[in-house]
Amino acid sequence: MPANKSGPVPRKKKGRRGRLVAITVVLLLVAGIGFGAFWGVSTVRASFPQTTGSLKVPGLTNPVDVTRDANGIPQIYADTDEDLFRAQGYVQAQDRFWEMDVRRHMTAGRLSEMFGKSQVKTDSFLRTLGWHRVAQKEYDTKLSPATKKYLQSYSAGVNAYLKDHEGSALSLEYAALDFQNDYKPEKWTPVDSVAWLKAMAWDLRGNMQEEIDRSLMTSRFSPAQINQLYPAYPYKRNKPIVEGGSVDPATKQFKPGAAANAAPAGAAGALAGYQSQLSSLSKTLDKVPALLGPNGNGIGSNSWVVSGAHTTTGKPLLANDPHLAPQMPSLWYQMGLHCRTTGPKCNYDVSGFTFSGMPGVVIGHNQDVSWGMTNLGADVTDLYLEKVNADGYLYDNRQQPFVTRKETIKVAGGASREITVRSTKNNGPIVSDRDSELAGVGKDAPVGNAAPDRGDGYAVSLRWTALNPGKSMDAVFELNRAKNWTDFRKAAGHFEVPSQNLIYADTKGNIGYQAPGQIPVRGKGDGGFDGTYPAPGWDPKYQWTGYIPQKSLPYEYNPKRGYIVTANQAVTDEKYPYLLTKDWGYGSRSQRINDLIQSKIKDGGKVSTDDMQAFQKDNSSEIARLLTPYLTKIDIKDKYVRDAQQLLEGWDFTQEPDSAAAAYFNAVWRNTLKLAFGNKMPKELRPDGQCLTVRPADETGPADENDKYVRECGERAGDTAQPDGGDRWYEVVRGILDDPNNAWWKTEDRPGRPGDKNRDQLLAHAMADARYELTSKLGKNIDNWSWGRLHQMFLKNQTLGTDGPGMLQGLFNRGPWNVGGGEAAVDATGWNAAGGYQVTWVPSMRMVVNLADLDKSRWINLTGASGHAYDAHYYDQTDKWAKGELLPWAYSEDAVKKAGKDTLTLSP
Repeated sequence: MPANKSGPVPRKKKGRRGRLVAITVVLLLVAGIGFGAFWGVSTVRASFPQTTGSLKVPGLTNPVDVTRDANGIPQIYADTDEDLFRAQGYVQAQDRFWEMDVRRHMTAGRLSEMFGKSQVKTDSFLRTLGWHRVAQKEYDTKLSPATKKYLQSYSAGVNAYLKDHEGSALSLEYAALDFQNDYKPEKWTPVDSVAWLKAMAWDLRGNMQEEIDRSLMTSRFSPAQINQLYPAYPYKRNKPIVEGGSVDPATKQFKPGAAANAAPAGAAGALAGYQSQLSSLSKTLDKVPALLGPNGNGIGSNSWVVSGAHTTTGKPLLANDPHLAPQMPSLWYQMGLHCRTTGPKCNYDVSGFTFSGMPGVVIGHNQDVSWGMTNLGADVTDLYLEKVNADGYLYDNRQQPFVTRKETIKVAGGASREITVRSTKNNGPIVSDRDSELAGVGKDAPVGNAAPDRGDGYAVSLRWTALNPGKSMDAVFELNRAKNWTDFRKAAGHFEVPSQNLIYADTKGNIGYQAPGQIPVRGKGDGGFDGTYPAPGWDPKYQWTGYIPQKSLPYEYNPKRGYIVTANQAVTDEKYPYLLTKDWGYGSRSQRINDLIQSKIKDGGKVSTDDMQAFQKDNSSEIARLLTPYLTKIDIKDKYVRDAQQLLEGWDFTQEPDSAAAAYFNAVWRNTLKLAFGNKMPKELRPDGQCLTVRPADETGPADENDKYVRECGERAGDTAQPDGGDRWYEVVRGILDDPNNAWWKTEDRPGRPGDKNRDQLLAHAMADARYELTSKLGKNIDNWSWGRLHQMFLKNQTLGTDGPGMLQGLFNRGPWNVGGGEAAVDATGWNAAGGYQVTWVPSMRMVVNLADLDKSRWINLTGASGHAYDAHYYDQTDKWAKGELLPWAYSEDAVKKAGKDTLTLSP
């Protein structure tokens, strides 16, 4: 089907005949793939779900109705909790089973069973972490009987669907997979659902990548330089979520708005600079499927809530848009779960965004309360260097035996592989065992005189809160049935991992915020252990001593300002007595949202639902506002470059898809970062394929004619390379912008090419490079430039759409869309400045909940309800999403009936 080449355009209505024609054309092309088979239209359509009439689902106690609207979004009506979740499992399997199946194989470290030997290394790493094992322990020992019952019902619903469907009747992907192996899906289990929370926690694990990156930087930069590249959070300019407040030293109870205690001191870790093992670990992490998106600056979300005192409705308005990687289908699945009559047998009347493969609603509202989530970013991981030998590891001057287990990895089309997982008692599994390059790790680690003899080197272990069994699955159901602030906070107390900022609003007019999560308290180490660098695993002073008490975690309830904003900024000010993290987002998005709300409510103004929706599409660039005045003052002699420079004169710093100025500025920003910082980075942080002639890493001092240069090529995936251009880099550049002779502005002289000597020379250099770069990408005529042509979003199937044959990818992928927005804008269509302009992050869904009239709430998904290629609802929401539109969100039974297009009855 034709991609949108020129930005969001109105979708043409296609009837059944039109879709059949499109499918037939594609299948004629597919005949050339070379598998020796031809897919008929019936094969493509075989997996499309039945949405009308009646179906038998064993185990139901009463009939269940599934009403779908014009976008295929299902609303389920049942008489018991068990029937409700059984039907949820059945319906999600109808639309998304391939996605569910791949996800459970990933969380269990069993991708090789589906995709062969290419996934063995990834499976080995995931088996070492043991997500599925931990999920099994949670199910066996932690979860409530009610939660287990719901999980069992959900699994039974999925399995009822599997009993009557196989191969292409499950999904087109299975038809493709049959060409390669005889894989058949097995039954769904409750633990498959619980394990998904581990994948979510992994992608939201906090500062592990920053911990690695800082250590890798030591090969090129001094500690002072690294500190400049990780500046302190700008508390005076960008407000934290909770303004004021402290923990009572006696009771350990957090008190909003109370006088603050002194913050804990921190110091850089004792270990920094052991390159070989961390470089290899970083490469291994890059290969782990990131279901939410590449770990780094982009992981985040926006959410905010405005009290009725400041809204046109007189009741709260709550908005949320999580930022995840664009993928096909979207990670989210919209759904309503309704008891026909709420009571002891049936407790739920909830609607919102779910995860396929997991019962309940993750973000949304019920009849009384609404909630949203953003990533808190708590530092819940630590890497430890371990002194090991064949028999064990050193701890507190004593040799300790490893805890070991054997894992067998089955491989489609090949022999099974067996690995041995080694774990420490306190610091988690030895993750460095999973890479052959790490066999002799730590040989060059500068660990100081207090370290044990390095012998054959050190190993790297990982301690992570998600490897502790917890109750996060309980929390999902508790949120779904919460009736008030007390219920909400109780649920938050069980939401241990991943640690999320939870915002709240209710129909009585209250708003609130709670920081939940299992967040470690670290030992003091030598002068302060703050988790920013790996630590010596043999030294007890660097152990975790416990976790921040739940009652000490920050919260707000009906703050005087009348609104709460969370967008991955600092949760509290620097005086909070516990360490949450040293690696916050830097508050560019959050402060812009604060400013937008303030601009509406000053002088008694009111915020409407339309305003909340407009805020979500705000695409103003903070770095453009900061840097452009410097760029326009530079005297550019070259008319060719001067013509481009003039685009910035009078620009309002918005990043619309058709903006030539936004295209040019972002190209200048990318080239500024590359010249000032990127070309100076170690190869482990530069993008894969970027090759530079540089001095060896161990050479110091000014360059001269006697220096020898080496050719070094970047090794990092483009979407996680540095400098990524996010708001951390805004602060780095802000710190040197008024220091025109700062060393970062200077580039080395090379034979036949003098380097830049100061800020203005480097900025002029960046403007020229940007002019020529965009000429090659967009053409010579600047009147034809547009940000959207440069900044495109592709939707890719995360398995066959990324690694399958080219024509097979075309079956499952869609795009591109030319989009506005940008990195660290509220409309966070993120891109990595080191890797290129392609969109790597998007608002994966958007919602605005109206607590005065829930039927007047609005929502949108990135793609559509269906995971089946060529289904009418595969990506029927994408064009509206790209234009910032939201769909009506029917909630009450009357509204659902009015919006309903198809009704399916599931019968016992």
